[in-house]
Amino acid sequence: MAVTDEAIEKIKGMIVSGALRPGDRLPKESELAAELGLSRNSLREAVRALSLIRILDVRQGDGTYVTSLDPQLLLEALSFVVDFHRDDTVLEFLAVRRILEPAATAMAASRISEEQLDALSAQLEALGDRPSVEELVACDLEFHRGIVRSSGNSVLCSLLDGLSGPTTRARVWRGLTQEDAVGRTLREHRAILGALRDRDAEAARSWATVHIASVEQWLRSTL
Repeated sequence: MAVTDEAIEKIKGMIVSGALRPGDRLPKESELAAELGLSRNSLREAVRALSLIRILDVRQGDGTYVTSLDPQLLLEALSFVVDFHRDDTVLEFLAVRRILEPAATAMAASRISEEQLDALSAQLEALGDRPSVEELVACDLEFHRGIVRSSGNSVLCSLLDGLSGPTTRARVWRGLTQEDAVGRTLREHRAILGALRDRDAEAARSWATVHIASVEQWLRSTL
């Protein structure tokens, strides 16, 4: 095991065991290196790596702290990594989204408030019947984010946020090339919203599945 990897594993072990908790300040570099049996250089590299993935927060002049370890914070790294996908793997990301998002939509059916439903409805109305592709994509992202957020599961919300990157390009391609893509997307959004208003979890799940599968089916035919 490379010395930096070993250092990362040892710091991880301290956090997982509870020796270091969210918000705790790490001991001084010299003390921690001696405690873990590491060189100060390998410890420094490990801290740098763990700060990049939001495990540690390095504050100049103050010290290094364990972050809140909130799922949304930790999963920010997923979005960064996902942006490097190859075009031929976008279908795999869509397949994962097709598994997760309908489940989140079904969960939201019993949790989403009337105020949130009204806000989503107003968002669709403001978009109109002939939005530009860019406006539609932005609305699509916000529409689904609002619903998933209402599922009450922050991990699921963060995962789906991270997976939105590669599918955004697919939505743009679809809007530019597929006949009636804009109208179909708006109809599917309204159907999902109607199912949520009826508190019908299975109908909401089904419409969300149809909505994502239609993008996936179109993209499969073009690749």
